[in-house]
Amino acid sequence: MFEVFKKELKELLRDKKTLIFIVALPVAIFPLLFAVMAFISSQATLEAEQKVHTYAIINGEYAQSFTDKVFYHKSFQLYKGDHTFNTVAELTEAVKAGTIDMGIFLPADAKQNLDDAKQSQWQVVYNDAKAINFLFDRVKELAEEFGNKLRAEKLLSYGVSVEQQSAIIDPIKVVKVDTADKRENLGEKIGGFIPYLLLPLVLMGATYPAIDLGAGEKERGTLETLLLTPITRTQLVLGKFITLLAASIATTTITVLSMGVWISIAISFIDLDVIKTAFSSLRVLDLALIFIILLPVAAIFSSLALAISIYARSFKEAQNYMTPLSMGVIFPIIVALLPNVELTAKTAFIPVTNVALAIKEIIKGTIDYTLLGLIFLATVIVAGALLAFCVKWFNKEEVLFR
Repeated sequence: MFEVFKKELKELLRDKKTLIFIVALPVAIFPLLFAVMAFISSQATLEAEQKVHTYAIINGEYAQSFTDKVFYHKSFQLYKGDHTFNTVAELTEAVKAGTIDMGIFLPADAKQNLDDAKQSQWQVVYNDAKAINFLFDRVKELAEEFGNKLRAEKLLSYGVSVEQQSAIIDPIKVVKVDTADKRENLGEKIGGFIPYLLLPLVLMGATYPAIDLGAGEKERGTLETLLLTPITRTQLVLGKFITLLAASIATTTITVLSMGVWISIAISFIDLDVIKTAFSSLRVLDLALIFIILLPVAAIFSSLALAISIYARSFKEAQNYMTPLSMGVIFPIIVALLPNVELTAKTAFIPVTNVALAIKEIIKGTIDYTLLGLIFLATVIVAGALLAFCVKWFNKEEVLFR
C-alpha cells in the first residue's frame, strides 16, 4: 500500500499542472479575490460619490434656503437647458430620457403648510435601479435640515425652548446595547463566505490528482500493470486514497495558512479599527480548529473523487463527472449562507453544511465545542463509509474495465 502511495506521490509531484492547483492557487486565491473585490467596490463607491448629477427643481422659490443648498452642493449641477419643467410627469420623462439625473418637485410653501397644520410632501424623481446611489439620501438630508429649521422656528414662536423641543419631539429614546462584540458582528456578516472559499479549494486539491490516478491510469494503460503486482486491490485503492488525501490535506494546510497570513497582512494595512479589532482576535487555535474540521472533509472529497475517477473511461469523462460533484458541494455551502440557518444539534449532522456553519462560528468566536465534536464525529463516519464504498467499488470488474 505504501509502495503504491510513494509511486503515486512521485508522479503527482512531477505534474506541474496539479501542483498549481494544490499549491499556487490556494496561496494566491485569498489576496487575489479580496484585492479584486475591495478594488472594484471601492472604485464603484468612489465613482458614485464623486459623480455630479444634473437636476431640475420646480417651485424652488418656496424653499429658497433648501434650493440654495442643493445648488451649491458638490454633487449637483442645475440643468441649464431650454426646456422648462412644470409637473412631476415632465420630470419623470426627462429622467427616463437622460436629460436630467434627478428632478425635485416642491408642491407648495412649506411654511404656510406648517401654519395650516399640514405636512408638505416633496417629490424626488430619479432612477433607483443602481446598487450604489446617493441621490435620494443627499436630497433627503438637505430637506430634513430645512424641515428641522422650520419646526424649530415654529416651536420657538409657541414659547418652546430649544432644550424642550427634543423632549417633546422625541420623548423616548431607544438605546441599543449590543451583547455581541465586534468580532462576532463582523464574523456573522463575512464568516459565511470563508467556507465558500475554503471548501471548494479542498475539493480541488482532491479532484485534479484523482482524475490522473483513476481515469489517467486507464487511459495510459498502466492500470492493468498495477493489478498484476503482488498486492491486493484493497491495498492498491488505499494507496491511491492516501495519495489523494495527502494532496487534499496539503491544499487544506496551505489554504488555512494562506488565509491566516493574508489576514494578518491586511490588518496591518487597513485603517478601519472595527476590522482590525475583529480579525486581530482571530487566534492560532481558531485556525487550527478550522484545519482539523477540514481533515475529514478532505477524506470525503478524496473518496468521492477517486470513486468517480475509477468509474470513468477516460480523462475527459472524469472531468465531466467532476462538475456535478463540484455543484453538489457548493449547494450545501449555500444552504449555510441562508438567513437564520444556524449551527444546532440537527444541522451538525448535515454533511458539508455542518462544516461551513462550524467555520463561521469559529470565526465569530462563538463555537460550541460539543457541537464541534459532533460535527467532527459525523464527518469522520461519512468519510469512513465513503472510503469503504470506494474500496468495494474498486473491486468490481465491471467498474475497472468499462
